[in-house]
Amino acid sequence: MQLNHYLNFQGETEAAFNFYKSVFGGEFSNLTRYGEMPAQEGVTLSEADKNLILHVSLPINAFTELMGSDTNDQFCAQNNSIFTPGNNHYISINLNAHEQDEAKRLFDALSVNGQIEMPLEKTFWGALYGAFTDQFGIKWMVNCQLEAM
Repeated sequence: MQLNHYLNFQGETEAAFNFYKSVFGGEFSNLTRYGEMPAQEGVTLSEADKNLILHVSLPINAFTELMGSDTNDQFCAQNNSIFTPGNNHYISINLNAHEQDEAKRLFDALSVNGQIEMPLEKTFWGALYGAFTDQFGIKWMVNCQLEAM
């Protein structure tokens, strides 16, 4: 299991992560834009929104990745997760395919008396993923990668 930091920005993810890359070195292990998402019913993205970062990962060392994304009101507003300074950080638990039971256990245990933002379910990026705020106000993501990226 890895515990990683996940940062949210409001249109500044690319600039921030290019800066972090200049400081830490290395290359992005993943960079996906909103425009690369499969079409979703009721969701229309402007050209500017399509260019925003849906997910970026920058390996810091063998045990840590710094990850982040730009918030998008079409996906966040429905869950009362609109960006405000102070709620732009998650603890991200990253697991491998053989750890699906552990992903479910951690999601269920940590989210008790909390607020689920996205239920733990299979995603288009080949993972079992869910997000929530725990009963103490800490934001968490559980990502169990099922398929190679």
